[in-house]
Amino acid sequence: MSGTIGIVLLKELREALRDRRTLLTSLVLGPLLGPVFFVLVLKLALEQSVETLDEAVPVTVANAGAAPNLVQHLRQSGLAVTLRDGSDIEIRDWITAAPELVVVRVSEAYAARFQSAEPAVVMIYADGSRARAERRARRVQEVIDGWSALIGALRLQARGVVPTVTHAVIVDSIDVSTPSARAALLLGMLSYLILVITLVGGLYLAIDATAGERERGSLEALLTVPVPRERLIYGKVLAAAVMMGLALALVTVTIMAALRWMPLESLGMSANFGPAVAASVFLVTLPFALVGAGLLTVVASFTRSYKEAQSWLGIVMLVPTLPIAIAGVLAVKASAPLMLVPSLSQHLVIQGLMRGESMPAAWLALSAGSTLALGLALTWLAGRLYQREAILGG
Repeated sequence: MSGTIGIVLLKELREALRDRRTLLTSLVLGPLLGPVFFVLVLKLALEQSVETLDEAVPVTVANAGAAPNLVQHLRQSGLAVTLRDGSDIEIRDWITAAPELVVVRVSEAYAARFQSAEPAVVMIYADGSRARAERRARRVQEVIDGWSALIGALRLQARGVVPTVTHAVIVDSIDVSTPSARAALLLGMLSYLILVITLVGGLYLAIDATAGERERGSLEALLTVPVPRERLIYGKVLAAAVMMGLALALVTVTIMAALRWMPLESLGMSANFGPAVAASVFLVTLPFALVGAGLLTVVASFTRSYKEAQSWLGIVMLVPTLPIAIAGVLAVKASAPLMLVPSLSQHLVIQGLMRGESMPAAWLALSAGSTLALGLALTWLAGRLYQREAILGG
């Protein structure tokens, strides 16, 4: 490394580490609190899902006297049944007062139609805009559907017909996925989180070292130093890349530690994110730090103030993560050509590592090579852009 590049690199890192605001945002709020917040929210959601599975769903039955056997079946199925008579209008008022309430109203003609083996009608009232009410209503409907199927089978048997004759094909679903693969499906946003926090790690340094110095007037003095300008810019780019590498290391370690508190085992999953996988994720993603640093520096060269750079760089940060969003919508699978797309290749490799899948060495080489090539190209472009006299604000 050139002595000039090294001096600028150390100077920018020293100033960044002295700036408490930059240090707090780049290496604390994002890398440490970001994954913890993500895992905490997911943990609460999983715990709520597990509690929902064991919950004795409360249901109110109106006109229960017309269907005593159905009411008994609801109780035996683990539902907490409450009997309360009311009309259609009254039931709607009940739900308005208690939005999570689920009401089953037995029709007046239920008993007569049931005894004559005709379809008997029950109505399920629930506020579909409430997540808990919608889940409870779905659970109640499943129980009633099971009761309907049981009665239908008994009626066929009473008429001398084997109930299974109505089942031409029986589907037996067999899930061959591994616990790690199921967890990777649930934790699919982690790769996106890793890349975004990596970018944020060097965002403020990249802004301050370029647009910030231009606004303060110190960039002009720096660029008049009798050394090639591109070396000065290369040092700034490398400093931003180092900060991104630190953020990447912190977020990877934080995710590894935070996932230990996830109740994945209760859902038949396991987080394949131990030290070996975490180290692999770090090495796979590290070349992306140079891409981010080069891209942010290039964009900052066209801005004249710190505030303007912030407004533009916030939008530019979406560009490297856009392929990940598209891949998620299209359910893209890893392949050799896709390893040539930076950010997308890192996303696919991280997903494969979390699933416990082995990636061909050639694919990993393509991912690292293409990402480094783009990072070097952006760094070179930044050096060229800062050779312009207009860079000083003229």
